[in-house]
Amino acid sequence: MSSPEIASLSWGQMKVKGCSTTYKDCKVWPGGSRTWDWRETGTNHSPGVQPADLEEVVKKGVKTMVIGRGMSEALQVPPSTVEYLKKNGIDVLVLQTEKAVAEYNALAARGVQVGGVFHSTC
Repeated sequence: MSSPEIASLSWGQMKVKGCSTTYKDCKVWPGGSRTWDWRETGTNHSPGVQPADLEEVVKKGVKTMVIGRGMSEALQVPPSTVEYLKKNGIDVLVLQTEKAVAEYNALAARGVQVGGVFHSTC
């Protein structure tokens, strides 16, 4: 199963190819996507992305995880989150969201089992 292309990104809006939903923040993995609702794990810009935010995507068997920190990189990614991914044998890229989407799409196009979490505002 391949990772879906992120078809478009603008401030506060993301579209995933093959999905009719417009996301503000989203999670993507081989074969699917859904809204990334920060309230599920109590996520805020600081301390930022927690392992609990990534567990669902990790369980889909991804080899690489791309984390989009927002358009102005306001979303933090603590070292413990990166360590969690590495302990699970997953490569991780932490980038500004526009760069993260471009990198994610490039990996997906090459057939990499890539997943991601993306913040589309600040």
